Amino acid sequence: MRLLGSLTSPYVRKARIVLAEKRIEYTFDLDDPWDEKSRVPDANPLGKVPVLVLEDDSTLFDSRVIVEFLDSVSPISRLIPSNNREKIEVKRWEALADGVLYAAVAVVLERRRPVKQKSETTIKRQMDKIERGVAVMARDLGAKPWCTGNAFTLADIACGVALGYLDFRHDSYDWRVLHTNLAKLAAKLAERPSLADTAPRETQVAAAAARK
Repeated sequence: MRLLGSLTSPYVRKARIVLAEKRIEYTFDLDDPWDEKSRVPDANPLGKVPVLVLEDDSTLFDSRVIVEFLDSVSPISRLIPSNNREKIEVKRWEALADGVLYAAVAVVLERRRPVKQKSETTIKRQMDKIERGVAVMARDLGAKPWCTGNAFTLADIACGVALGYLDFRHDSYDWRVLHTNLAKLAAKLAERPSLADTAPRETQVAAAAARK
């Protein structure tokens, strides 16, 4: 199978982490959906990444769909519990973390707009969502070792990706000082090869720009 996406997309990163944790072999095709020459719209009519291209050339898109599919195709390192109540808890964490990401990406895009078109009201509204979302993540984590209790799951991956994106694009927001339990979890997650190997870096942004 092939994964279409960019090195800095947090949604692509989530899929890459799951692929690594599940030990699934794949080809990573770098493609920037913002590039006018992008092939992404051919695989996903919404023009978004990640896109997973299966062996029969059918495609899956939206990171939530992709990671649930990947967890179902291999018994290794199950990331979504089979018990319905536990599964819903994990998916709730994923929805919360993705919601923080949606707001964080919206702020990045708004800040890139020309000065006369930029809306500080929009930026503040999205930052409020980020702060509320992270506060709830910290509250729900509490003193637990992992997001949903005693085992590493998709909830931890989603949480780690969201916090990592805040570090990457919103480093002025010091969530570690505000939420020390999340800081402790993030430090533990950073030691896992799947997260360490996929962490976004500014050098990747420069390399991507140079290829255009």
